[in-house]
Amino acid sequence: MSFLTVENIHTYYGNIQALKGISLTVEEGECVTLIGSNGAGKSTTLRSISGLTPARTGSIVLDGEEITHLPPQEIVGLGIAQSPEGRKCFQRMTVRENLELGAYLRRDSDQQEKDLQRIFELFPRLDERQAQKAGTMSGGEQQMLAIGRALMAKPKVLLLDEPSMGISPVLTERIYETIEEINREGMTILLVEQNANFALDVSKRAYVLETGKVVMSDNSDTLRTNPDVQKAYLGT
Repeated sequence: MSFLTVENIHTYYGNIQALKGISLTVEEGECVTLIGSNGAGKSTTLRSISGLTPARTGSIVLDGEEITHLPPQEIVGLGIAQSPEGRKCFQRMTVRENLELGAYLRRDSDQQEKDLQRIFELFPRLDERQAQKAGTMSGGEQQMLAIGRALMAKPKVLLLDEPSMGISPVLTERIYETIEEINREGMTILLVEQNANFALDVSKRAYVLETGKVVMSDNSDTLRTNPDVQKAYLGT
């Protein structure tokens, strides 16, 4: 069995069905991406995995344990942390306070300071702005903070939702360099990204979603050369 297995999930917002039988797998240490247009169901898939928008039917299994209907805080405790679309930093809290909040469920206080320093190594800008209110930082800096906050939960699987949305090309490149780095160190990542070029660069495998369904899946290099993917998502 794969490290993370999503099998035939159906998710609704009220009476509107957003996911229509999504199935995917992520192996331990892999970076897998979901690509697709707006409204394809990418973010909803992550929200279903993290319990924020629970699947009505289907199965989600993490490291052999069924998590489909668990509340979000229990899912975080079991090892899934999400950097959400739109960053959702706590605007009136400082950078350091936001990061410390990411470790709220952890009980290894002696290790947390070491992990905090590792976040500052990954994102030196956050180190420079430890005492700054999150709401006064740029979008790219807040994205770094959102990823750092998720990493402070010490997850087994990191869910990244649109990390390049609304930020400058320079900071986007820096963030994707960091995503590659933490994946090389062994972090399992499921990435949602509308910028398919970046997503396929850092991922091993990819799923293409359309209107709540998986319409294609393959290794990222193969999908990059697929004419349909090139035309729809790569601008070629």
